[in-house]
Amino acid sequence: MNSSKQIQVAVGGYFKDPTGTSKMVGTNQSGSGENFILKKQDMPKLKEQLESVIRHAPELDKLNNHIEMTITSEGLRIELLESEAGTFFESGNAQPTDAGKSMLVALAHEIGKLPNQVSIEGHTDSRPYSGKGNYSNWELAADRANAARRLMHQNGIRADQVSQVRGFADQRLRKADQPEDASNRRISLIVQYTPKADSVPPSTQATSTHVSTPALTPNTGLEPPKQ
Repeated sequence: MNSSKQIQVAVGGYFKDPTGTSKMVGTNQSGSGENFILKKQDMPKLKEQLESVIRHAPELDKLNNHIEMTITSEGLRIELLESEAGTFFESGNAQPTDAGKSMLVALAHEIGKLPNQVSIEGHTDSRPYSGKGNYSNWELAADRANAARRLMHQNGIRADQVSQVRGFADQRLRKADQPEDASNRRISLIVQYTPKADSVPPSTQATSTHVSTPALTPNTGLEPPKQ
């Protein structure tokens, strides 16, 4: 219970004091921004915080049925699921709708207060893209993910906070048995467990070490000379 309370205070501290100027309750650490990294056990509280933000914003709460948050091996995965009519992006279009902009801006405001890095994914359903030229679902998925990145950068996500932008087309269907279902079209935001690889102390990083070995003595039947 004490550990759970500390996690709640620490995660909540990010949203109240991202600059790290106040003292965290129950600890000897000053502030929250740089002294506490969200780990796997902290993600349920972050999930609650983000769900609360959405629930208390009237323009976002109506989109609640199109948002799915799950804790995975990578981190907290936030999925913005499309409807048949197009909720966050219009069909075949890489520009966010007004609803998509509102949701991405709200998430950027909150996630940008965390030290953790974020990866952004674009997914489509299995319907072939009906546009012109060589543009396909691959380009559409990647362009939507990049559009989300640009908008979030403008509204709170730090330039060095995004670790990856990935487009998967229809290769990771949410509903594999319904490949043309609209919810397969989605943007995924993954709040990763650690903020960056270089947070590992130098002493624990792999180094190249030369180990000298003694020269082998030919098998002459004689003992090697004593040192």
